[in-house]
Amino acid sequence: MKLRNIYLAAAAALSAAFVVPLLSGCEPANSQPHAGMPPQVAVVTVQPQSVPAAFEYVGQTAGSREVEVRARVTGIVLKRNYREGAPVAQGQSMFTIDPAPFEVAAARAEAALASAEAKLAQAKRNSARLKPLFEIKAASQKDFDDAASAEQVAEAEVKTARANLADARLNLGYTRVEAPIAGIASRAQRSEGNYVSGPDVLLTTVSQIDPIYVLFGVPDEERVRLAREVDSGRLVLPRDGRFEVTVKLADGSTYKETGKPNFTDVRVSGNTSTSEARAELPNPAGFLHPGQFVRVTLKGAARPVAILVPQRAVLEGPKGKFVYVVNAESKAEPRPVELGDWHGEAWIVTAGLAAGD
Repeated sequence: MKLRNIYLAAAAALSAAFVVPLLSGCEPANSQPHAGMPPQVAVVTVQPQSVPAAFEYVGQTAGSREVEVRARVTGIVLKRNYREGAPVAQGQSMFTIDPAPFEVAAARAEAALASAEAKLAQAKRNSARLKPLFEIKAASQKDFDDAASAEQVAEAEVKTARANLADARLNLGYTRVEAPIAGIASRAQRSEGNYVSGPDVLLTTVSQIDPIYVLFGVPDEERVRLAREVDSGRLVLPRDGRFEVTVKLADGSTYKETGKPNFTDVRVSGNTSTSEARAELPNPAGFLHPGQFVRVTLKGAARPVAILVPQRAVLEGPKGKFVYVVNAESKAEPRPVELGDWHGEAWIVTAGLAAGD
């Protein structure tokens, strides 16, 4: 059985078909016609081969942890204690809320506790005096019971006073607004002198950028196509989805660190028809910042039976892409093809050609 070959120089053949008649028309009338020689062209026999597959998407960087910093108490902002856009450590003071009202509340709670403890001590002394008198019938049952009840009430009041003091001290401590995580602090949303009503008001945000996340969307149409290719054996994905992730920056350069996917949503957005995905990359030098637009490439997949044709062999016709194939009579005939991704300087043909063409 003869192998049919893809006709790579279709353009040259078509040019020759038009050039020869034109030249013939320019010859003198008495000249003898020359036998037309078919143009020499290059052909190649296609065979399936294994090639790596990569998938590229538009993404945006985001902090791996992004925390809103809010005051836990109400009051006036006295001071901003950090430099905007600079790194902050976990527990570092970022804002100071006027502590004066809370210092007064704490002092009042301390006094209330002291009073409750004094009442408890008095109640215990009364019970201690009545007990021997009650045992010798010198005090009534009612007096003894009243003394015991007064002691119990005093103990409860001490517990309440201690809780109130703890709450007052906690609120006093909240006047120091601390960084909940280590990261990069954003611009302050409230300056000194502003009144903040507790957690309702955002003061700033802190973003952890090492590691950093890259968010991107996988079009549902592509997801379905890739799933079908996997089912048919034309595409093999890395085990457990362990793709290697690279990022291309706005200037076209590639970020030196590589990462891995760590999340793919099973839901498809009704607004964008994409599934949200996320990759994680090391960012020890803080080179990447949240909000950057990047191009994300997932590597590690393979096409084990890919058919490749040079890009110059693929032409565009009224009905779409096609190539010239040499038939059994050694003549070139057009063949429509469906194309997939590029691989180097070749197209991956997904339909229209078979091994040996």
